[in-house]
Amino acid sequence: MSRTPDILVIVSDDQGTWAMAHAGTFELDTPNLDRLAEMGKRFDALYCVSPVCSPARASILTGRIPSAHGVHDWLAAGNSTLERAYHRLLIDYLDGFETYPEILAHAGYRCGLSGKWHLGKTEEPHRGFDFWQAFPTGGGSYRDPKIVDGRRMTDREGYLTEIITDNALEFLRAQDGARPWYLSVHYTAPHSPWALDEHEPEDVAAFWPECDFPSLPRDPMHPDIYDPAAYPETPERRREILSGYAAAIRGMDRQIGRLLDHLEAEGRLEDTFILFTSDNGMNMGHHGIYGKGNGTDPINLFETSVRVPGIAAWPGRIAPGRLTGIYSHYDILPTLLGLANLPDRVPEGLPGRDLSEVLLAEAPEEDGFAVVFDEYGPHRMIRQGRWKYIHRADPEACELYDLETDPGETRNLAALPEQAATRARLTRDLEDWFARYRDPARDGFDRPVRGGGQIDHCTAPRTDLPPYRLHDGRPACPPFRGST
Repeated sequence: MSRTPDILVIVSDDQGTWAMAHAGTFELDTPNLDRLAEMGKRFDALYCVSPVCSPARASILTGRIPSAHGVHDWLAAGNSTLERAYHRLLIDYLDGFETYPEILAHAGYRCGLSGKWHLGKTEEPHRGFDFWQAFPTGGGSYRDPKIVDGRRMTDREGYLTEIITDNALEFLRAQDGARPWYLSVHYTAPHSPWALDEHEPEDVAAFWPECDFPSLPRDPMHPDIYDPAAYPETPERRREILSGYAAAIRGMDRQIGRLLDHLEAEGRLEDTFILFTSDNGMNMGHHGIYGKGNGTDPINLFETSVRVPGIAAWPGRIAPGRLTGIYSHYDILPTLLGLANLPDRVPEGLPGRDLSEVLLAEAPEEDGFAVVFDEYGPHRMIRQGRWKYIHRADPEACELYDLETDPGETRNLAALPEQAATRARLTRDLEDWFARYRDPARDGFDRPVRGGGQIDHCTAPRTDLPPYRLHDGRPACPPFRGST
């Protein structure tokens, strides 16, 4: 492959793989994501690295597992507040780790970011970026946001999703073709808040109050739900929450259309590799949860929490179709560097695969068992072929599912004697994999991560590090029940 593409990576926030019209949720209005899927390759099974934002985003950028880079939970108040950003007090959680935008920048790419960062230290451009329009916190209102413009905190009027796109278009219009470019467009949509007045009236009106969202489940409240108040007790409240979520997706889809239209109008679409994905999955009634991995306590690793949208497009180079294998966000870094003719710049010791030849039909998809791994602190998952195993500190709390016969994960087989050999094999494979790729000083298995947020920098073994402080001042959570 000789041609070096421009690269556009679009990352949504809390979007399940089901949350697009072409994925089967027919009530959703996503004509531009459907258009992108038609022009490129759709991933049937793409997995995030951790079912919560900050660890997942750190792994996308570095290619490393959370137990190697040390970001194990969403970065809570104290490292992402506006006050700390104003006073330049944020921690750089990626300090010491090379990201793929840095590698692209060293190779001559002009790199830009518009939108969410949520990895600490947003008050100035991260290494490799010379265009920086960053949302300074992990979440917040869609209305009248603050944006870090280079090194200045600015106030903006309007709808955040549109502002992120306006800034992205500013970057694209400045490109003169002298250098290849890379652009991260990191939307906060469709993350909460889902209050109807947070979103554009035209998007809300497309759903509220008539749409009953019949394609989405009405499962009873999960017994381990983290916040019972988040579960809608009435049909009207369910419609309201889902209408807000759907409105956020509809608004984001319209803005993605603006990006595609600009590239097409400028004759750049065939020069641009486009990747669309989300940081993690999402449950909107699935399993009786309205949330992601930390929507339950203990953490859940349901397919709806860990599987994410995946669309890879490069008109004229990537033939439309589907990838039927099992893939991971770990594959993003080596794949982008492979497409940029920089395979030798992939750092050593990363778990991901370069899919560039598969995408370009220069190599077939691999046969045999496909294996992916996930983690959220002490909770770890392996998906190997039809089998999915979730390992926890308490042996009685582990989970084993046969996704061929039980794709909805309703029958936990972990305690069945006839599955003991399968469970033992998957446990061994999981332990071997984490032993290979973890950094013992940053390993999350012995840390009390429970979805309440991470403040402390993770740079020492558990015996030398106090438990994470939770964002609301509650005592640090104890080890998972049954552990010692």
